[in-house]
Amino acid sequence: MNDTFLQACRGERTAYTPVWFMRQAGRYLPEYQKIRSKVSFLELCKTPELAAEVTLQPVDIFGFDAAILFSDILIPMEAMGLALEFSEGKGPIFADPVRSQKAVDELVVPVPEEAVPFVLDTIRLLRSQLQTPLIGFAGAPFTLATYLIEGGSSKVFLNTKKMMFREPKLYHNLLAKITACTSAYLQAQARAGAQAPQFVDSWVGILPP
Repeated sequence: MNDTFLQACRGERTAYTPVWFMRQAGRYLPEYQKIRSKVSFLELCKTPELAAEVTLQPVDIFGFDAAILFSDILIPMEAMGLALEFSEGKGPIFADPVRSQKAVDELVVPVPEEAVPFVLDTIRLLRSQLQTPLIGFAGAPFTLATYLIEGGSSKVFLNTKKMMFREPKLYHNLLAKITACTSAYLQAQARAGAQAPQFVDSWVGILPP
């Protein structure tokens, strides 16, 4: 196995700088487009054989030093009991944003093996086929919270900032629940075989120091 990526993660000296890209599988690959044309994005994420195939495509084509699991950071948020859909042109949408203590109380902290077995099955499939390390990932709590509070993507994050400043207790209660979910989710990925779990905090840059 090519374990150059894991050596670099451990701070060891490597013969060269290992390369991988966060969005290795995606719209630029005709091979990906062919599969995506037949299923919705969520169906692709939830079908282990297809998710594994699109994970492997760029590794096989370009010879990257690591594979990154094909999934989405919002998958475990759906497992918390929220209705999630992906709209062409609008991205992810939560029809019922989380903006009250009642909504926070209704969120469940799922058992990953029961709630998202397809993610763990994808990881096991990949580990049986890969000759490179596998990167797993989860959204960091702040970024996940923005999607739940805003009801989807945002450019100004008005509702998120409003909750942080006006209702800090509610905001921290929400983050605590998301953190519990994320912790269990990443640990389950590691047990299934992901060798380098990482956090994705896409929107943390909106926060001042």
